[in-house]
Parts: sequence; C-alpha cells; structure tokens
Amino acid sequence: MDRYEHVVVVGAGLAGVSAVGSLREQGYGGQITLVGAEERLPYARPPLSKAALLDTPRSADELLRPESFYRDRDVTLRLGTAATALRPREGVVELGNGNRLRADAVLLCTGGSPRSINVPGADLGGVCTLRTAEDAARIRDHLERGGPVVVVGGGFIGTEVAAAASARGCPTTVVEAGALPMLGALGADVATRLAEAHRERGVTVRTGVGVRAFTGDGRVRNVVLTDGSTLQAELVVVGVGMAPEVRLAVDAGLTVGDGVQVDALGRTSNPSVWAAGDVAAVSTGDEHRRFEHWQNAKERGSALARAVLGGTAPPAFVPWFWSDQYDLNIQVAGEPAPHDARCWRGDVEALSFSVLHHRDGVLTGITAVNSGKDVRPAIELIRRGTALDIDALADASTTVKALLKAAR
Repeated sequence: MDRYEHVVVVGAGLAGVSAVGSLREQGYGGQITLVGAEERLPYARPPLSKAALLDTPRSADELLRPESFYRDRDVTLRLGTAATALRPREGVVELGNGNRLRADAVLLCTGGSPRSINVPGADLGGVCTLRTAEDAARIRDHLERGGPVVVVGGGFIGTEVAAAASARGCPTTVVEAGALPMLGALGADVATRLAEAHRERGVTVRTGVGVRAFTGDGRVRNVVLTDGSTLQAELVVVGVGMAPEVRLAVDAGLTVGDGVQVDALGRTSNPSVWAAGDVAAVSTGDEHRRFEHWQNAKERGSALARAVLGGTAPPAFVPWFWSDQYDLNIQVAGEPAPHDARCWRGDVEALSFSVLHHRDGVLTGITAVNSGKDVRPAIELIRRGTALDIDALADASTTVKALLKAAR
C-alpha cells in the first residue's frame, strides 16, 4: 500500500483536496504534503462568479474543507508559496521560498489560468479576469460603486458575471465573438432563449464582434470593438477561457499538449508524476481531452489517489456542470453530438425545461434549465448506456425519473 513514502500534491484546488482525502481513505500511511500558491485554506471556486458578486454573498473563500480536515489526516499544508520546479529524477519539488520537498510521487493538480486578450490597453486598471477570491473581491468592489460594465466573452463565467452586474444595477454589456453566448455548451435554440433572458433583464448582448482596444487615462473608460463602435466601461471582465497551468510539467519534461497528457489512470509520461483536474488531458483512446468542470476535478482527484496506490481505472465518467444566472439554474451533463435526436420537456418560454439528447434511444446528454430534478436520473441513464423506448423518450409527459425506473 505504501510504496511511496512521501506524496506531494501540487495545487490546492478541488482536485488536490479530493486527492489527499482519498489517499487517507484508501489507507495510505505515508507523508502527504499539499502545496498551494494562495495563503488561504483551499476554497470553492464556483461561487466566485455567482454568490460572491451579489448583495448578500456566501463567503467568497468558502472552504472546501475546514482546517481540522487536514490536521486530522496528518496532511502538511504548504500554502502561500507556489511550486517552482519538479525534479522527478531527484525526487524533489522546489518551492518559491527556496525550500525543497522530497517527493516519491507528485500529483499535479495545478488547474489553469484565465486567458487574456492581446490588444492595446489590456493592462489598464479596471480590466480584469476572474479566477481567485481576490479577483472576485475586486470585481465586487467595482460593482458596489456602480458604473457601466463590459464583459468580454459569453461563456458561463462571462454570463454569470453579467447576471451579477445587472442584478446589482450596473449597465452591463456582453461582447461575444461567436454567434451566441454559451452556444458551444447549449446549442443554438437553448442559447438563443438564454440570450433573450439576459436581454429581458437589461443586459446588452453584442455578438459576432470582438475587442480592438481598451482606452482610458490609466483606468479603462472605453472598449473599442472590431466593428468600430465604442462602449463605455468603468469595469471590464475578460472571460475568454482558461489555459491549463502546464509550466511545471513542461520544465520537467512531461508530455504536454492541451494540458498534461495522462492515461485513464492519471499517469503522466513520468512514472512518478500523476495529474488530475483542469490541467490533465485524459486519454480517451485516439485523443487526449480536458474537462474543465467541478465534478471532473472532484471525481478524478479521488480516482487519482486510488490509482497511485495501485487501484484500477475509475468508473465511466459523465461530464456534468452547472451555472446560476439570475433565478435560472442551468445544468448540462453528458456529451451529446450535434446530430443526436432531442426530446423536450417543460416550458421553454417560462424557462423551466429540459432537453434529452439521444442516439437511437441511448441517452447521450441532458440540458436542463430550472429542471434540476431531471439531471441525476439522466446522468445514471447516460452512464448505463441503456437503449430506451423511443416512444417513451418522445413522450414529454414521461419524466426522466420514470425513464430510469423503466430501464431497471
């Protein structure tokens, strides 16, 4: 069981915390050290673009686990200092404060960093990204002062920030280069309805246009778009995606593509280094894929610990993520293809519906808006891959829970 005397987990996010907890649950008795660049205890990131920006937020640094969790499991915390180098051949992790940790096995859970846009004025005050609790606090301060807000990028982070800004009374514009916000995740019809929901709540949605420059007098005052128009802005939040944090892996000579490439167990190209979470590109046979979702980080972090201790590959993984915008809860699970058949349930206009995606009766995904009750039974059906009765699937009066019950 304890083939490694000292496991060092680099990255104090959800994947890293899940890994250290699972190591102890699996009976590992060696030394565990969790390294994190931020000084605070590991916290949940999903609230940062939601509740942390609103009038009565939950704590912006809502803890993943209390301090006693680490103490009771004899986990050494090295917070407030980033890992600067991996030396797998030497069995060492170097820290930014000059310390060197002996490491028989390294678990890379470094997540990612917000992508920036390379245009003039991107370094002006008031142009920011959102990844940490400190980022959320700065954005919240701006929202409390009021003034026009421009959100660059219409993905889930961008639309969540826009919803919070609008709810706080700030004139808000979303600038999206694609045809619709959230298009890739939701498909055109659902994305169209949710874009309408933003407009109904006072948000201006500009699509098919990008940013040419930010201008101002040391602080951003205007956003110049590629169509030549200009938007006033006291705050700009750039939400154009995340880049996996692979610098340590590259410097250590690991195989890297769009993320640190790992096999189904989480093993990298170096036998003493493993990876999970947003940074890991998992082998799916012909390709490596990353999943930037909370559930992926939690499940893969736990599975990684089991694999390090000699366990087998984790069970079938069904991607699942959610977004809260205004009074809307949006959940997406599975991996439907554009050509999959779809069955609708609920009231689209009232924004209370779900869409079941299937391929010859085999459920491949679900998109749910204010219909969370449908999601968990749908995930179980996706996981099983059971062919369902087509007529029952098409019958909107048949609940997803009833479909699951009939499949047993």
